[in-house]
Amino acid sequence: MKYSCFVVILTTIFFAFQEAVAQEKYTVNGYVKDAENGEELIGATVVVKEKATGTVTNVYGFYAISLTTGEYTIQYSYIGYQTVERQVSLTSDTELNVELPVLATEMDEIIITDEALDANVSDIKMSKNDLDIKQVKKLPALFGEPDIIKTIQLLPGVISAGEGTSSFFVRGGSADQNLILIDEAPIYDPSHLFGLFSVFNADVIKDSELYKGGIPSKYGGRLSSILEVRTKDGNNKKLGGAAGLGLLASRFMLEGPIKKDKSSFIVSGRRSYVDLFLKAADEENTVFFYDVNAKVNWKHNNNNRFFFALYLGRDVFDFGDTFGFNWGNATSTFRWNHLFNERLFSNTSIIASNFDYQLKFDDPAQGFDWRSNLQEFSFKEDLNYFLSPSNEMEFGYHVTYRRFEPGDLKPTSETSLFSRQQLDKMFALDHAFYVGNQQKVSDRVTLRYGVRLSIFQNIGDQTVYIYENPKDNIDPNRIDSVSYGAFENIKTYVNLEPRFSARYMLNAYSSIKASYNRMVQNTHLISSGTVPIPFNTWSPSNPYLKPQLADQVAIGYFRNLKDNSYEFSSEVYYKDVQNVTDFADNAQLFFNRDLVTEYRQGTSQAYGLELMVQKKKGDLTGFVSYTLSKAERDVPGVNNNATFLANYDRRHALNLVATYDLNEQWQFGSNFTYSTGRPITVPAGRYEYDGYQVDYITERNGYQLPAFHRLDFSATYVPKKNKGRKWQSSWVFSIYNIYSRQNTFTIYTRLKELDNGDYSTEKEAVELSLFPILPSVTYNIRF
Repeated sequence: MKYSCFVVILTTIFFAFQEAVAQEKYTVNGYVKDAENGEELIGATVVVKEKATGTVTNVYGFYAISLTTGEYTIQYSYIGYQTVERQVSLTSDTELNVELPVLATEMDEIIITDEALDANVSDIKMSKNDLDIKQVKKLPALFGEPDIIKTIQLLPGVISAGEGTSSFFVRGGSADQNLILIDEAPIYDPSHLFGLFSVFNADVIKDSELYKGGIPSKYGGRLSSILEVRTKDGNNKKLGGAAGLGLLASRFMLEGPIKKDKSSFIVSGRRSYVDLFLKAADEENTVFFYDVNAKVNWKHNNNNRFFFALYLGRDVFDFGDTFGFNWGNATSTFRWNHLFNERLFSNTSIIASNFDYQLKFDDPAQGFDWRSNLQEFSFKEDLNYFLSPSNEMEFGYHVTYRRFEPGDLKPTSETSLFSRQQLDKMFALDHAFYVGNQQKVSDRVTLRYGVRLSIFQNIGDQTVYIYENPKDNIDPNRIDSVSYGAFENIKTYVNLEPRFSARYMLNAYSSIKASYNRMVQNTHLISSGTVPIPFNTWSPSNPYLKPQLADQVAIGYFRNLKDNSYEFSSEVYYKDVQNVTDFADNAQLFFNRDLVTEYRQGTSQAYGLELMVQKKKGDLTGFVSYTLSKAERDVPGVNNNATFLANYDRRHALNLVATYDLNEQWQFGSNFTYSTGRPITVPAGRYEYDGYQVDYITERNGYQLPAFHRLDFSATYVPKKNKGRKWQSSWVFSIYNIYSRQNTFTIYTRLKELDNGDYSTEKEAVELSLFPILPSVTYNIRF
């Protein structure tokens, strides 16, 4: 059955290709750019007025349209820019690059999308949000730092784990089922200071998009969502920059041409300075984070463009000279855009990524140094073939080599009780071939279909242990072992991932959309908690751990009102997950050489309704989103084999977001968020064993936290700029949690403290809340 789907797709593409070349056509192609800084514009609209047809630029700002011989007027437009028209006498293939001037008076901006005004209805994409970084900067933020992940947590279908976290859960999926990319490189932990900040510096973000469903065939590797963030290429016209000074952290950015109109650079950095305050108070503790983004690009000619991007971020926590930990991400991406001919566009990428953490404890008797890391090296070849204005084809090949080092424990002194221990390293090769096509069948019907072939190999150098009972995590009993040499195949998994989306226009202002996608995830997060912490490790699929598979179906109704001033969208979805990874009750995950005996795999079901209304025009803009959802799991060997709610299940989530431009000097932003409490596991009682009080757990996630709600507010003041001054400053004042709601983050048990300072043998439950009301101020400058 699954292979017949593959044949049908290829057959359809073949006939589309024949139709496209049946008559002689010529192609108009090129790049659409910002006239002020030379940045390519993603999703700019290109329309042939005589044909009432067109296209949009791809993620590299490139477009191509095939037309028969004739005279044409081509119109180029993009939100916030002047519309430009070009007359073309098409008698041969034509290269036409266009620069769009920024509007002198900034027009009304969209909260979520940067696409055409009617894209909510006319675009085939559903379950997808484009984040406008200009609007993100207007919204209230914790400690005044703009954060796209905090904005993502306000979207329909997205659930937050709680305050001060960078983890998010999409349509019933866990946090590790989100693929987070920066310039195509994966980020395994997107948080700074345990989630108070994310790794994304708003000053360097060019474009970001979140796929919750209807995922194109070029993306894979995770079950629930794709968050792709692209950084700016750098101003190739003139030198410029920005800086910001906040209460907890500061940042800077510098960009400019290396050779005008040919090459440019951008570099940025952030650092917190909590450690400086601690040092001033004679505290020996050290707490800080930093990150650096850098990028250069070079245009050899219109057919060849080269990019190199770097990201480096780290968090450091040291408590005196005895205990400390740190973690960080590092990525690098080299890209080559090549135009083979007028219709065939290629992007070749070489990517490296590293995530690591360290725990250390300096003590003569119990000192240790623990390190773990995950490294990736990828090669990607992505091609776009512009068959005709009605057919755009994409295909390619991706391969990724992964090296997992789950743990290396070293004693820090000769008298330490610990000895050198090292968990076995693991290795994997992940191959993917994909093909897809977007086809305009008629004025009302557009289809997007494709397939992805995933081939995953767990490879050596590794020793695989064989157990008498691999599901017995108490006494599994190793009975044999098999050693594999470097790159020798241990286990191979092959999976086909079909993708399909359709859009039907009911009229000029409304449409119905539907999508289906299968996703495969071959890497697994080793964690039993709700909020991923930096000290969790990852494992590849192996003989004891199958790939996770997710099938999702979604259907939605979309409508625009009052000349596209208002957008309404409603979607329902159902997601079924096979081989979802969980762990045995009371699992031992820390430095366990027999960790595979703790694995438990089962099924998960999630379904929900998502509603969103947004106002796009006028001084007052904003959106309201509501999500009704349920996520549950059924895992043999967990929760006494009974179905249980996922620990990120939140039945209701309501978000209200608004921004108001009072005048050129003052802008205001506010958001209110409400959600029902998430399930957690708490002891039902206790019993005494060998003199110890032991918690008694009867049900996983059987208790629900209180409801969560919070109101935030911000005001941005932009002083009038003197004509002779080359820089512009602004002040951002924000209040987080205006009415100081004590939202419960979690509940834990502890021994009850007596009046005399001693502790009872009885335990008590304690609610932990994080943030009361928090005012902040940030000073920004741009030149």
